[in-house]
Amino acid sequence: MTSLPATDQPPAPAATARVLFRWLWRGYLRRQKWTLFAALFFMALEGSMLGLISWIMLPMFDTVFVEGNRSALWPVGLAILVIFMVRAVATVSQHVLIARVNERALADIRTGLLRHLMRLDGTFYQSNPAGSLIERVQSDVQALGQVWIGIASGIGRDMIAVIWLFGVALWVDWKWTAVALVGIPLLVLPSLLAQAFVRRTSRQAREVASRMATRLDEVFHGINAIKLNGIEAYQGDRYHDLTESKVRTEVRAAFGHSSIPGLIDVMTGVGFLFVLIYGGSQIIAGEKTVGEFMAFFTAMALAFEPLRRLGTLSGLVQAASANIERIMALFDRQPSIVDPRDPVAPPVGAPEVVFDSVTLDYDDQPVLRGLSFVAEAGRTTALVGASGAGKSTVFNLLSRLVDPKGGRVSVGGIAVSDLSLADLRGLMSVVSQDSALFDETLRENVLLGATRDDAAVAKALRAAHVSDFLDQLPAGIDSPAGPRGGNLSGGQRQRVAIARALLRDTPVLLLDEATSALDTRSESIVQDALDQLSRGRTTLVIAHRLSTIRNADKIVVMDRGRVVDQGTHDDLLKRGGLYAELHRLQFSGTDSDEG
Repeated sequence: MTSLPATDQPPAPAATARVLFRWLWRGYLRRQKWTLFAALFFMALEGSMLGLISWIMLPMFDTVFVEGNRSALWPVGLAILVIFMVRAVATVSQHVLIARVNERALADIRTGLLRHLMRLDGTFYQSNPAGSLIERVQSDVQALGQVWIGIASGIGRDMIAVIWLFGVALWVDWKWTAVALVGIPLLVLPSLLAQAFVRRTSRQAREVASRMATRLDEVFHGINAIKLNGIEAYQGDRYHDLTESKVRTEVRAAFGHSSIPGLIDVMTGVGFLFVLIYGGSQIIAGEKTVGEFMAFFTAMALAFEPLRRLGTLSGLVQAASANIERIMALFDRQPSIVDPRDPVAPPVGAPEVVFDSVTLDYDDQPVLRGLSFVAEAGRTTALVGASGAGKSTVFNLLSRLVDPKGGRVSVGGIAVSDLSLADLRGLMSVVSQDSALFDETLRENVLLGATRDDAAVAKALRAAHVSDFLDQLPAGIDSPAGPRGGNLSGGQRQRVAIARALLRDTPVLLLDEATSALDTRSESIVQDALDQLSRGRTTLVIAHRLSTIRNADKIVVMDRGRVVDQGTHDDLLKRGGLYAELHRLQFSGTDSDEG
């Protein structure tokens, strides 16, 4: 992926435009080249019509109005009609074609960016809030589209129009043209200062917009906590402060954007003043005709808007440089966890899972310190320990969401790093405390894009006890789950996740505190479904409620990233170690038959 030049200073507008078009062309526009070329042709046709409009002024004034030649009325009038009709067709055609190219390119960029982001490691998401990433995928990409369309229009339409119009002006009188352009040198330094100002304020505006998106994402996802703690006003004030900062930066950016066309206005006014004085004296003296002056005046007047747009384009490129940098920086970010060069075939059947002297650090803080244990094939192994013991990290290592610093993790005798990510994760189903449901129907949440017949789906729904509550929903299995499964209770979400795992029918099952947030009745139903799900599979369970793993074939007790004991429930209680202490803390003072 082509990135922007590595430098402490932002790239110049020309460099930014070149990099942008080269990147867009190679990745997205080349596949639509004929549509793009057709759009550029109609842009050039539209721009060239302005030159013809200015040129037709000469015969219209000298031949028709001054000389009074009635026979020229129809030819000149029809010529003007044809010019405007051609311009109308060209305008509509180029707008439709360029919109088609742009929307398809932006759709491809957004899809490609999302696919790329989903490949990145978990550490990337720890330092990049969801709101900021949404802003990049949506708003930054949209701004990028506005820039390249502006550049394409500037080259294909406005530049052609200016060339034609100045060609007519030079054809009428090159001296008048030189006098009209006398103010151009006065634009150079102010334009450079304005461009730097636009670039700086636009970058600040994008940063503020990202913070606003992040704040909204946190507010909407944490709305219950906000209500329960009564901090609506506090959160509203924080967002208000960001909006005020956005207003200030956008107003400053608008000033920078408008200053460049404003400078062109000043230059044009100075040029017209001198042309009127110089050219007017020649007309009065009879050295030039009214038609020549009107052709020249029309050409310069019509050149005014294309010049303004070209002037604005410079500011637009500067403003978008921050968006371009941010998008390309994301594409340049590569995942550290990738498929092996020569992946091996995955094991068949329920595999044995082995952790052998595994170590792992997070930000130089040790998490696992030589962790070793075996989860026997087709049996249930439970992981217990205090918070921070490293239990969830075991699941992350097994599924290669992270890679260990040292040691070996294997499935069925094969190191997880020797399997492709698709094959490795295809061995596993995960049911966690916070089961991830999407804002889609229950059917789509269970299938997750897989193809299964209705009989298989119905069987999974019955086994997971999802069928127990389907009649209560307005559209049964085709009812929407709501954002993050908000239309369902916690127990219902867990049962949908279990049905999903049943349909996946993988040989390894990972249960991460799957019942810890449920009430007693829901826990009983979900636990029954989990017992059915784990049969014949290699199951690893993380549980804080020791009652849920009493019947596990093996319990591995972890403390500070190490295995300190392992065995059955009864054996561990008899030994009186850490497990017995955890058991005592959970069940002391209760009338329980545990132990």
